[in-house]
Amino acid sequence: MRDLLLIALFAFLGAAAAGLLGALVLRLLRHRSLVVSVTVVAGVAVTAMLAGTLTVAWAMFLSSHDLYVVTTVVAMAAVVSLATAVLLGRWVAARSRDLTLAARSFGEGGTFAAPAGQPNAELAVLTRELAATSARLDSSRERERALESSRRELVAWISHDLRTPLAGLRAMAEALEDGMAPDSGRYLRQIRTEVERMNGMVGDLFELSRIHAGSLTLAPARISLYDLVDDALAGAGPLARERGVRLVGDRIEAVPVEVDGKEMSRVLGNLLINAIRRTPADGTVALSAHRSDGGVVLSVTDGCGGIPEEDLPRVFDTGWRGSHARTPPAGAGLGLAIVRGIVEAHAGRAEVRNVQGGCCFSVTLPAV
Repeated sequence: MRDLLLIALFAFLGAAAAGLLGALVLRLLRHRSLVVSVTVVAGVAVTAMLAGTLTVAWAMFLSSHDLYVVTTVVAMAAVVSLATAVLLGRWVAARSRDLTLAARSFGEGGTFAAPAGQPNAELAVLTRELAATSARLDSSRERERALESSRRELVAWISHDLRTPLAGLRAMAEALEDGMAPDSGRYLRQIRTEVERMNGMVGDLFELSRIHAGSLTLAPARISLYDLVDDALAGAGPLARERGVRLVGDRIEAVPVEVDGKEMSRVLGNLLINAIRRTPADGTVALSAHRSDGGVVLSVTDGCGGIPEEDLPRVFDTGWRGSHARTPPAGAGLGLAIVRGIVEAHAGRAEVRNVQGGCCFSVTLPAV
């Protein structure tokens, strides 16, 4: 038993010395290639075995022939181990290099394509993560391009929409100043109308900027859906009568909701005004509100004749108006973008779909 313990002690001391030396070498070469690290690890394993064997052999006073035989056997094992370590390191390094090149391609704006060959388990997991990241980046780039295009269109449209009334205001002001206005009262009323329209446009821009900046502050309160809809119908009533459109409330359920009354009134007002302006005279705009499995749904149905299928995904984009005409009362195309922003701030969603003779805008809010 004592001899066995001594053998174990000598073997441990020899292997420990080799292990410490290998750890020092690994630390010095930690920034080198994976091939070098794997080779060093294999060399440490073989050296530790050789050191332990030689220490025990010397302690047991083996003959020189026996010691030569043991050393030769260990040396052959070392050669095979080092060759295997080099091959493994080169294989892993090659796969890592291919993965690096593939990752660089999608980092520079391309799409990630997994390199050919079967990687090991860790590199396979990394490949799947890079592929998922590439898909998210592609989606993000597409959204960024769409937002940038929408932003450029909005700037151009707003510039046009502001320039036109300003030119008219300047002409009317000069006519009044020179005493050339045949009906000064009509000119003053027209000036007031244009100022109110531009004030509404600037207000919409300010509201949209708050939504995009994430600074829209809500003051939610528990109110009845019936009261919210009734106020919206009363506010849109004069415009509907002016344009000869029937405005009706259909299936209004008196269920409670927890919303910011002022902001949600703006949502319903924007939807109703947009529907009334798109519906021909003698048409009908219907507002309904009911509880569903997904929450509380408010729907505005108009008689606009429908929206082209290719335009449906863009309806809530900033600046979209469904028409290239920039004449009043088309507006700046901000109303539906504001609707979506306010609804999403309430943890809801805004959707649109075509129905017979028109389209239906739906707002879904969380149920209380």
